[in-house]
Amino acid sequence: MRENTILADQIKALGIQLGFQQVGITNTDLTAFDDYLLDYLKKEHHGEMGYMEKHGLLRLRPELLVPGTKSIIVVRMNCLPPNAHMLETLRDKTKAYIARYALGRDYHNLMRKRLKDFAKAITALVGEHGYKACVDSVPIMEKALAQKAGLGWTGKNTLILNKQAGSLFFLGALLTDLELPIDQALPDEICGKCKACITVCPTKAIVAPYQLDARRCISYLTIENKGPIPVEFRAPMGNRIFGCDDCQIMCPWNRYAQITDEKDFHPRHQLDNRQLVELFLLSEEAFTRMTEGSPIKRAGYEGWLRNIAVALGNAPFEANIVDALKQREHDASALVREHVIWALEQQVNKQST
Repeated sequence: MRENTILADQIKALGIQLGFQQVGITNTDLTAFDDYLLDYLKKEHHGEMGYMEKHGLLRLRPELLVPGTKSIIVVRMNCLPPNAHMLETLRDKTKAYIARYALGRDYHNLMRKRLKDFAKAITALVGEHGYKACVDSVPIMEKALAQKAGLGWTGKNTLILNKQAGSLFFLGALLTDLELPIDQALPDEICGKCKACITVCPTKAIVAPYQLDARRCISYLTIENKGPIPVEFRAPMGNRIFGCDDCQIMCPWNRYAQITDEKDFHPRHQLDNRQLVELFLLSEEAFTRMTEGSPIKRAGYEGWLRNIAVALGNAPFEANIVDALKQREHDASALVREHVIWALEQQVNKQST
C-alpha cells in the first residue's frame, strides 16, 4: 500500500511538471451521480445535445467505456488569459464578447496531447500500462470525476470550483488499468448561502442551485443550438456572441482565478477586443482562416453571423450598424436573414425613441 502511495505521489509530480496545475486520483464508482444525470435527462435540460441521452449512464461507467479501467487520473489546467477585460467588454455593447476559454487555440488538442505525454511519462516510470486520454469528446462526466478526485466541489452553477483557482480551468482525465490509492472528495456545500451565479445569469438558466437548463444557457444557445435563438433570449444575450462567462465573473471564488501560462490559450486575432460590425462583415473564407484551430469553429459561419446579428440588434443605435445589417438582409441563409431582420427592427426602434 505504501508503494502505491509513493507511486501516486510520483504520478502527480509528473503531471505538475508537464504543466497541469493539479492532479487527483479516483476510482471508477460514479453511481452516486446516477440520479443527478437521470433527472437532468428526464427534464430535457440537455436540449438538442442528443449525445447526452444516447450515452446515458455509460457516462458514469468508465469501466464499461474502457474495460480494465481501475483508476482515473484527473487533471486541471488554468485557462484564464492575461488582461481578460471581461466586464469592460461586456459593458461596451459595440464590441464582441467571446467566452475567455475560447479566445486562444482549441483546448481539446492541447489537453489531449499533454495527457498522452503524461501517460508516456507514467509508462517510463512503471512500464507498459493501458490508458485512454479523455477531454470532453469521450462520454464521461469529467466534473463528477474531478469532484471525486478532490480537484474541487460542484458550485451552484454546476461548474467545479477550487479554493485556489476558482473555476476558470479545463479538465481532463486518464483512464488507466493501474490500481492507485484515491484522493478524498470535497463536500458539496462549500458555496454556502451565496447565489451570485444564479442572480447574475442573463437568461435565468440556473433554474435552481446545481441545476442548469442548457436550453436557456447562452453558451448552449450560441454554440450547440443550430436553429434560431428563441426571441425571449435575444435581448438578454447582449453582446455575447460565443459562450458566456457571467456566472464565473460574479463567483467570489474567481478572485483566486490564476492566469494561464499556456501561450496557446492567450487571445488570437485580437478576439478579446474586436468590434461587432467588423466581425459581422467577415467573409466565410476569412472566418475559416481566423477560426482554424479555434473552439469558435464549432459554431460555424452561419451560427457566427446569427449570433452577431443578435448582438448588433442589442447594441446602441448607430448608422454603421444598420448599414452592416442591411448588407446581410438578403443573406442566402434563412437563419441569418431571420436574425438580421430582428436586429434591424431593434435598431429602428432605438432610433425612433
